[in-house]
Amino acid sequence: MPLLKSLKLISLTLALGASLLSSSVNAEESKEKPKVLIFDVNETLLDLTSMRASIGKALGGREDLLPLWFSTMLHNSLVDTVTGDYHDFGQIGVASLAMVANNNNIKITNEQAKTAIVTPLLSLPPHSDVKDGLAKLKAQGYKLVSLTNSSNKGVKTQFENAGLLSYFDARYSIEDIKIYKPDLRAYEWVLKKLNVAPNEAMMIAAHGWDVAGLQTTFIARPDKALYPLAKKPDHVVKDLHELAALLK
Repeated sequence: MPLLKSLKLISLTLALGASLLSSSVNAEESKEKPKVLIFDVNETLLDLTSMRASIGKALGGREDLLPLWFSTMLHNSLVDTVTGDYHDFGQIGVASLAMVANNNNIKITNEQAKTAIVTPLLSLPPHSDVKDGLAKLKAQGYKLVSLTNSSNKGVKTQFENAGLLSYFDARYSIEDIKIYKPDLRAYEWVLKKLNVAPNEAMMIAAHGWDVAGLQTTFIARPDKALYPLAKKPDHVVKDLHELAALLK
């Protein structure tokens, strides 16, 4: 990547970061209830643990490597964004599984990696609290949208299979801008699409890296922890029932 292009990208990201963080401070001071709730999808709403069997089978029984595969996939998506490149999340997922296999001396073909990832990822079940929690939040008058690193077609299929389509007013995918979260430009983009200020929206995620810039809530799903050096979220809840009670 040319040095000038790299410097421009860094400058733009820092500028957007300053703008969003400034608005976040204002939101913190005003303590206003959000108008829009923006949900991450994988692990936040959908339970990834069901993929242990398919990933484990592809990796010679190593089901314990599921978290490493997912974190490697996220790492590689950010490499794409920083270098100005783009591959869809499915491609990155397959490539990342091949990397994990190679680093653990496991032989795997591209087709085996696809089989282990594509269909299971599109068929993830929702966490047990999700449907009731979303119904409560919707009944309380909140606009519910999703923002995901998955493709538009992928998240629609995920929501159809999980029975979540009816709960959401809109679905947004970084595929439209080809910039993966948590690059701040992804959040800036969705705020513009929603026509709301940062203090009027709340980002809700089970990832410590996905709760910065807006009003934020971290859902403490099993085996998920906040990044200790990052700005703390406005709220930490155990599930969507607790979030609904908090925002009532």
